[in-house]
Parts: sequence; C-alpha cells; structure tokens
Amino acid sequence: MERLNFKHTVPIQLRFNDFDALGHVNNSVYFSFYDLGKTTYFKDVIPNMSSNKEVGVVIANIQVNFILPVYPNENVAVQTAVVEIGNKSFKLFQQLIDVDTNEVKCICQTVMVGFDAKTKATRTISDEWKKAMIDFEGRGDLVKAV
Repeated sequence: MERLNFKHTVPIQLRFNDFDALGHVNNSVYFSFYDLGKTTYFKDVIPNMSSNKEVGVVIANIQVNFILPVYPNENVAVQTAVVEIGNKSFKLFQQLIDVDTNEVKCICQTVMVGFDAKTKATRTISDEWKKAMIDFEGRGDLVKAV
C-alpha cells in the first residue's frame, strides 16, 4: 500500500487495564482503539450523519497486523483513512503510532458494508457519505468501479 497522508488522528489514553501480564497492551485492546478511531472519523467527516440506528454500516472484515508492542507511558494515537469506496462497501486503513517516535505499532484494514437493520440486508453507501469521505480525504480516485 502506498504511503498514506493521514488527515485524521485520535490520541489514545492508555489505561491500567489495557496491559497484560507481559507489561504491554493486550492484543484484544487494539480493536477498541480502532473502534474509537472509526467513531471519531465518521463524527468528524460526516457531522450530520443520521442518528437513525436502522441504517448504517457494519464491519464485514477486519485484518490486524501487530508490529511493535505498546508499553506504559508511550504516547500513542490512531490514524484513520478511507482508501477505497465501492457501491455497498468501503475500505478503511488505520494505524496505531507512537506520536513521539512516529513508529507504527500496529496496522488495521477494515471493510465496512452499508447495512439496513430493519431489512437485515446490505445497502448502497449513500452519495452523501461518499462525497463527504472523498472531500475529506481530498482524493477523487477513491471510488472503484464495481
């Protein structure tokens, strides 16, 4: 993957219970960090996103690669970018970085799918969402032909 220019970063506050017996952040905790990154990304990128809980997006696939451990007192943040938009789905790329050293600690690739909870079926990603993500990322090449 080409080097991304991340436009969205969320600082992460490490908590005592994030750490395991080996003294580093437990692998399962990274998912909550990435969820926080996703939540704030959408809040910032699509501020008038409908609060309708019947229509939204769900995670269809998530892949995480753990690169370096995170230890107490490290200053970390999650960076998030949309890297591809299809008709009913889009791909996010996220990474957890050490803000002081710029080391990448972990990377995450997620496929999000439009979902209608009422019909329990996939749905197209709205033009409003597509435009908001394209405008935020400053990349007209995000939309992929399906």
